[in-house]
Amino acid sequence: MKYTGPIFRPPPEANTLLLQVTVGCSHNTCSFCTMYADTPFAVETMEQIERDLAEARNRYDRLTRIYLLNGDPFALGANKLKAIAEKIIAYFPEMETITMYASIRNIKQKSDEDLKQLRSLRINEIWVGVESGDDEVLRHLRKGHSLKEAYEQLARLAEAGIDHNGMYMLGVAGSGKGIQHAIDTARLINATRPRLVGVTTVGFFDGSDLSREVMENRFSPATEREILEEERTLIELIDVENVEFFGDHPINAVAISGFLPRDRQDMLETMDHILEHGNPAILNRIVPRSSL
Repeated sequence: MKYTGPIFRPPPEANTLLLQVTVGCSHNTCSFCTMYADTPFAVETMEQIERDLAEARNRYDRLTRIYLLNGDPFALGANKLKAIAEKIIAYFPEMETITMYASIRNIKQKSDEDLKQLRSLRINEIWVGVESGDDEVLRHLRKGHSLKEAYEQLARLAEAGIDHNGMYMLGVAGSGKGIQHAIDTARLINATRPRLVGVTTVGFFDGSDLSREVMENRFSPATEREILEEERTLIELIDVENVEFFGDHPINAVAISGFLPRDRQDMLETMDHILEHGNPAILNRIVPRSSL
């Protein structure tokens, strides 16, 4: 299997076969991110994709899920994605789900008919880096989409029958703004009804614009207590039936996950215990994070 540069995939995809169809990220200008800083965006050749599929077919008797790399493969045109999906199905007729990272911009580039055709080719679930339910925060992050576009494009996905796993960031609004950020983000989640909500904590990584803002006192980071209070509020306000809440990302201070609303009370009690009995020396400071 060919892999170029650093590889990133959601933690729940740890046991999923990774197939490289793009390299780097087509956007690569988010103010917080350095993941693909040294990896120019490129599209893998169909010849290489087919070689990798042939190798995978020799290794696996059965494969029902595959994850396409790298930063946002959904940036590929619909025809290219259809051709890749058809190749995957040819090698693995039993394939049930073809998934990948995507941005709101990537979805916007596809017509309604494109989305329906991709769904018919088993691209039926994608991981969308939404990050926030606040327009000002989205502009600050340079995500390349507005809040209005997030509502619209996630609704189009649902209409086409494609599930999405929404990824959101804690602490990204800054000190003193976490509770309102959680309220706004929960409103977006409740309206767009993801299959899974994944949360990560914002980090200030060397070389990122957001890190420079912190060093120049132009952005005031939230304390660990504020971040946990934001997460608690988000858990309390999400109103989607049987949605998985995944807060186990290694960058988070507390690993917490479950299904809402089933596990809400247990999750809130866990958060309350940590907020009440956690080490104040940690809770009341800004904790550095070294990687995504």
